[in-house]
Amino acid sequence: MTISAQNGRKEGQPTMHTPPVVSPQAWEAARKGLLVKEKAQSRARDALAAERRRMPWMAVEKAYAFEGPAGKVSLLDLFESRRQLIVYRAFFEPGVFGWPDHACRGCSMVADQVAHVSHLNARDTTLVFVSRAPQADIARLKAKMGWEGIPWFTITDSFDADFGVDEWHGTNVFYRDGDRVFRTYFINNRGDEQMGGTWNYLDITPLGRQEVWEESPEGYPQTATYKWWNWHDSYVADAAPDKKWVEVSDAGEAAFRNQDAGTRP
Repeated sequence: MTISAQNGRKEGQPTMHTPPVVSPQAWEAARKGLLVKEKAQSRARDALAAERRRMPWMAVEKAYAFEGPAGKVSLLDLFESRRQLIVYRAFFEPGVFGWPDHACRGCSMVADQVAHVSHLNARDTTLVFVSRAPQADIARLKAKMGWEGIPWFTITDSFDADFGVDEWHGTNVFYRDGDRVFRTYFINNRGDEQMGGTWNYLDITPLGRQEVWEESPEGYPQTATYKWWNWHDSYVADAAPDKKWVEVSDAGEAAFRNQDAGTRP
C-alpha cells in the first residue's frame, strides 16, 4: 500500500493508505485476477436463484384490502392480472421520522433506485409499494420525489403484521394461480439494499428472469436470452422480438462469449 497525499481530506481526517500505482499491464493482470472471483460469485448467485425458484409456497388464505388511487382493492387486484407480484413495505405514515414531508430515509433510497416497472411488467411481474399513509399523502409524496411510476397503495388491515413488515421494511413476493395467491419469498434488512434493479427483482421471483439459460423446474416459461428486451415505452404483449434487435443481441452475445473464453483460468 502507498500513503496518499492530502487527497482532498478534511482537517482531522486520517491519512488514506491507498493501493499502489502500477503499469497498465499490471493493472490489467490484477483486474483479470479479480474477474475470476467475480465470475464465480455470479455463478453462485445464479445457482442460489435457481434454488430459490424451488422454494415451497405458502397459500395466502386471508383476504387483504388496500386503498389505491381508484378506491379499495384486494391483494389479488394488486397483481393487475399478472402472475407475479412484488410488494415492498415502505414506511410513510404518522410516527415515521420525516412525516408528513418525507418517507423513511432508507425506504426513500429504495424508491429512488427502482427501475422503470415496464421491464418487470414484460416478464408478467408487478411491483407495488405499500404504506399506511392515506392516498392523498402518498400522491403528494410521489409527485414531490419523482416516484410517479411506482404503484403505491395504503395498507388498511393486518397485511404488514402478517407478512413480517409491521416494524421494519421488507419485500414479499407472491404468485397468482387463477384466484389463488401464494407467498413464495421474503427478503428484508440488508437483503433489501440490492433491490431496485429489474434483474434483482426478477431473481427473487418464482419464475426468475424466464430466459433459456436459467436452470428452472420443468415447464417454467422461458424465452430466448436478451430477445424480450425493449425500450420501456415500446413493449407490446405477445409481440415477436424485433428482428434487428435479435441480430444485434446475437452478435453481442457471441462477442462476449468469445471474450469470456479468453479470461477463464
